[in-house]
Amino acid sequence: MTVTLTPGMATLEQLHDIWSNTHAVVLDPSSYAGIHAAQALVSHAANGDAAVYGVNTGFGKLASVKIAAKDVATLQRNLILSHCCGVGEALDEATTRLMMVLKLLSLGRGASGVAMTTVEMIQDMLEKGVTPVIPAQGSVGASGDLAPLAHMAAAMIGEGEAIFGGTRMPAGEALSQAGIVPIVLGPKEGLALINGTQFSTACALVGLWGAWRNAATSVLTCALSTDAIMGSTAPLEDAIHTLRGHAGQIAVARAQRALMEGSQIRESHVDGDSRVQDPYCIRCQPQVTGAAMDLLHFAARTLEIEANAVTDNPLVLVDDDLVVSGGNFHAEPVGFAADQIAVAISEIGAIAQRRVALMVDPTLSFDLPPFLTPDPGLNSGLMIAEVTTAALMSENKHLANPCTTDSTPTSANQEDHVSMAAHAARRLMRMNKNLSVILGVEAMCGAQGIEFRAPLHTSAPLKTAMSVLRGKVPAIVEDRYLAPSIEAAAGLVETGVFVASADLPAYVQGWAE
Repeated sequence: MTVTLTPGMATLEQLHDIWSNTHAVVLDPSSYAGIHAAQALVSHAANGDAAVYGVNTGFGKLASVKIAAKDVATLQRNLILSHCCGVGEALDEATTRLMMVLKLLSLGRGASGVAMTTVEMIQDMLEKGVTPVIPAQGSVGASGDLAPLAHMAAAMIGEGEAIFGGTRMPAGEALSQAGIVPIVLGPKEGLALINGTQFSTACALVGLWGAWRNAATSVLTCALSTDAIMGSTAPLEDAIHTLRGHAGQIAVARAQRALMEGSQIRESHVDGDSRVQDPYCIRCQPQVTGAAMDLLHFAARTLEIEANAVTDNPLVLVDDDLVVSGGNFHAEPVGFAADQIAVAISEIGAIAQRRVALMVDPTLSFDLPPFLTPDPGLNSGLMIAEVTTAALMSENKHLANPCTTDSTPTSANQEDHVSMAAHAARRLMRMNKNLSVILGVEAMCGAQGIEFRAPLHTSAPLKTAMSVLRGKVPAIVEDRYLAPSIEAAAGLVETGVFVASADLPAYVQGWAE
């Protein structure tokens, strides 16, 4: 399937669909006139006498060096090759393709000065499945994601490496097998390709989508935990949350109340319960996870704007007949958004981990057996599964420390304040994976606890969720090699299969305004 995008108007829903389904992408023809006009202006500047940064000059600290017209093409090629300094593991293919789509959207705004052939090159690579190999480390998120985007551009000129048909190979060979001819970069084109925030933004978007999925899943796992410990639903009363007014808090409380509606377990202790209040990890779930969801929605708006932005340098202002240097490549908005997402992920995991600890502790779990095993002593049950969640919670707390406050000067002090957005965004994938495990273990504990409440039954929605879990993770009757069960439960969370078993409102899932 090929998706047509209009530059400046792409939605997160469209981008999520492209990322998750590996769609090809083309720009709407309405963008062509602007692309042609900007390229004509750059061509004129390249042949003129006036020094225009990045068109007929060197780069960064070398901007004062004038380049002869005959050397402009060599200048762009040298730029790409010299900037291919990325290290570390390669970015996954889906996120790399998303990065290419974001670059396509940026170029399509008609302010970058690239030729239509360069736009078509990216479209052809997306359509035919040629994916550049992008080392994930090396960007500081200012002057754009220079190293990662240089590796993308290198594949377009037949250098570096790419993946085609599931095989990693020299990029020139991949292009040849796909029937694509490498391009020769014209004036400013190399700079237009490597200046920009598309690597950071793509990673942040993938982190955002994972965080949304985990946030929604935590509403479901908390409902299981609440019924497992025979917790109260009184703190979910709508009036409590509307009096405060935060959208996320209201949505989480309503969603969890709906999930628990009709539970025999809940009805069995509405009257006569000796406990006046549940611990905060149960009682304050709407306030904590709801606040995290509001933060995710705020970050989403920032990233949607950035996904549609022109972030290279210099910019070609056709209406003003100017090629002007600016700083849109500075990824501070992306870095801030990624830092916010990281805090949300960490807090969702922190409160979920306390629910796991609550359920395995016989002094707090309201008569559940120690560590949720029917034969404690001989069996340790979920004792160390809880320890694992504590380890991952702590790891996420460390990873949640802000990255944007850690600027350092680069490029001979020409680029003296940078955003660190690239690793701010990249860490989100690791954090979401950790959180998926925490929530997977919470689901295991919640289901195990509810089963101990038999013959009382939980609600219909929670029965459905438990059925999905039990399809992959059998009940723990006696101790067994537990790592595969934890991996399976985390997989249900990470793939979205578990949360899909519940009918959750749009805001909780991250798609409502």
